[in-house]
Amino acid sequence: MKFRGLIFALAVLAGLVGALYWSNQHKPADTVQASVDTSPKILAFKAGNITTLDLKKKGAPEISLAKNASGQWEIMSPQRLDADQSAVSGMLSTLSSLDGDRLVEEKAADLSQFGLSAPALEVDVAGKGNSVHELLIGDETPTSSGSYAKVASDPRVFTIATYTKTNIDKGVNDLRDKRLLRFEPDKVVRLDLNANQQQIEFGRNKDQWEILKPKPLRANGFTVDDLVSKLSQAKMNLSAFDEKKAESAFASGKPVASATVTTDSGTESLQLRKQKDSYYAKSSLVPGVYSVGGDLGDALNKKLDDFRNKKLFDFGYVDPDKIEIHAGDKTYFLTKGGDDWFSADGKKLDAVHAQSVVDKVRDLDATKFANSGFSAPSLSLIVTSNSGKRVEKVQIAKDSNDYLAKRQDDPSLYVLDKSTVDELEKAANDLKPAVPKKS
Repeated sequence: MKFRGLIFALAVLAGLVGALYWSNQHKPADTVQASVDTSPKILAFKAGNITTLDLKKKGAPEISLAKNASGQWEIMSPQRLDADQSAVSGMLSTLSSLDGDRLVEEKAADLSQFGLSAPALEVDVAGKGNSVHELLIGDETPTSSGSYAKVASDPRVFTIATYTKTNIDKGVNDLRDKRLLRFEPDKVVRLDLNANQQQIEFGRNKDQWEILKPKPLRANGFTVDDLVSKLSQAKMNLSAFDEKKAESAFASGKPVASATVTTDSGTESLQLRKQKDSYYAKSSLVPGVYSVGGDLGDALNKKLDDFRNKKLFDFGYVDPDKIEIHAGDKTYFLTKGGDDWFSADGKKLDAVHAQSVVDKVRDLDATKFANSGFSAPSLSLIVTSNSGKRVEKVQIAKDSNDYLAKRQDDPSLYVLDKSTVDELEKAANDLKPAVPKKS
């Protein structure tokens, strides 16, 4: 037992001696107190002047980037790729004003103790006037809270925070442009969608979307805008990316949709397929097949009726100028005057009841569409809005348990829930003059 205790004591002693030796070898990290600055400056240059950037990481191919003639960053090697401009700018922003956590040595004689004789990462930036900055990043600090770093032409050694190194230590997938399509959403004039065995064509007239095919129909602008937005934001998912697996999944996957976007600059298209629970896309602009998010699949995997405008009236959230309602032998008039509503004889209407009618008309929304069944109308509405420039006429007829509505010059039949029509008729019947204010 005593022999075992002696061996254990010797082992502990050897560990302490080794730790002391290692500490002495790295003693500069704790002894340069006089030169320590709160946030010592390592690099300082104008990021806008940089024209080339090289990242040399131990055990990995060198990454080279350069600005093209139009001032855009491109990845030149290990393969030619478009660069993510914001990602490159973010990295340059960190480098151009790089602060250290602390100064370790003013003049380091032995860089190997910091992992800087053969650095884990070297970043070279060059710009106007042949100015070159070479940053070396070595081993982690003993507490793993940062890494050692120095500029090649500067004898000083610093520590930088882990998050600072993370902002600099980038791979090809971090720096490449991951967009599958490159158009600007507000420049789209036409969108063709092939989904669910339906071919739908959307056209933009100024800021208004219309369905052109399979036949002219009113479009829900919010839904079409969302589709355009999702297409413009479609990005390749490069996490654990396997090129062969993605191509195989696309080849055997179920077609979901294809979309073609047209701007004044030309067309861009994307095909989307689904393999089990994953979506894979192929773009006309970027070679290869890539995994994409399910939100893109949800946006594309829609039917014609999903894009149709189910609102009966287009005046939206701005109150109309005038509403005329005919219900059997009863007629109701509401005319806007300033903040008040007036009846046909010019009398001011009770504000609460008048606004209730306006809201009920605004809320007339189809639950779905019908192909036939419209009979004699029991209710008709004429709504004037946009300073008299827009006049919308709607007829509503009873149909079994629901109502069918028909807009003038629109072949569509809108199915309305019975309760919404009943509430509108009740609100109109409850209209009454405003109570005169007491003098």
